[in-house]
Amino acid sequence: MPRRGVWREGGGGAIIAPLRPALRAPGAAISRPSPRAAVALALFVTFLWSTSWVLIKVGLRELAPLSFAGLRYALAALLLLPALALRPADRAALGGLGLRGWAELTGLGLVLYAVTQGAQFAALALLPAASVGLVLAFSPLAVAVASAPLLHERLERRQGAGLALFLAGALLYFGAGAWPAGRAAGLAVALLALAANAAASILGRAVNRRGRLSPLAVTAVSMGLGSAALLATGIALEGPPRPSPAGWAILAWLAAVNTALAFTLWNRALQRLTATESSLLNNTMLVQVAVLAWLFLGERLGGREIVGLALALGGVALAQLRGRRPR
Repeated sequence: MPRRGVWREGGGGAIIAPLRPALRAPGAAISRPSPRAAVALALFVTFLWSTSWVLIKVGLRELAPLSFAGLRYALAALLLLPALALRPADRAALGGLGLRGWAELTGLGLVLYAVTQGAQFAALALLPAASVGLVLAFSPLAVAVASAPLLHERLERRQGAGLALFLAGALLYFGAGAWPAGRAAGLAVALLALAANAAASILGRAVNRRGRLSPLAVTAVSMGLGSAALLATGIALEGPPRPSPAGWAILAWLAAVNTALAFTLWNRALQRLTATESSLLNNTMLVQVAVLAWLFLGERLGGREIVGLALALGGVALAQLRGRRPR
């Protein structure tokens, strides 16, 4: 974590670490995690996000998808923005961003939260989680193809082999039976989530690898902008959300832990990971969701599914065995 750490875990959950008196000059680089620490952070975040899928499916029984997603991320942004206001170094860095920097943060917020998360919630309302997961499993392929011209991050041979192994495992796990008949609208929404997720991976990497803003600043500002647009769209199309007490409990957990904390840690990891690496690690959620469903929802794992999970995990591990990482 940075010397003036963004988040640390205490007995009661995630809290803001105190800021030291010395201030970082605007435009100065933020210290980045080591490669191993970045991978560990990313895997921890994907575990939190994997548990979100179960909570989202429960919440969708009473809440419309867009307003549900918008409320989740708006609540999380409200938790992060006061913390950001108390950090003079981050305020100074944001003040020196310039028009291009603010345009990138705004674009990241709209793509990552308003489009990607809105489409994912809507797809989960229309399709089984397995079908949505299968579509999103192709995010690394889209990211790998786009990263070379946009970020100048060359896909190494070993990464390409790991990507192919991961996709083969995902296809074997889900099989042809994952596609429900007559749900073209849900498939279209899932494909939109796929495209937006790939774009968000690339844009997020471009914003974070410069190291000019702390993970807290990137997360709070982009989430605040994106969630405002998503919540306004949800209210306009679906009406105001009216959660039950159980719905509010789900929203509170999703907002505080699986969103505010998780996205801050994710942006911290993106200061080191390439776009392709982050997308591959993100897709370990396929394995984690399957295991959580087996443990807590009683969903059976057959031999084909177990082999597919093993291939997918092997592909992620192979892609991470790189001899040289970007500085």
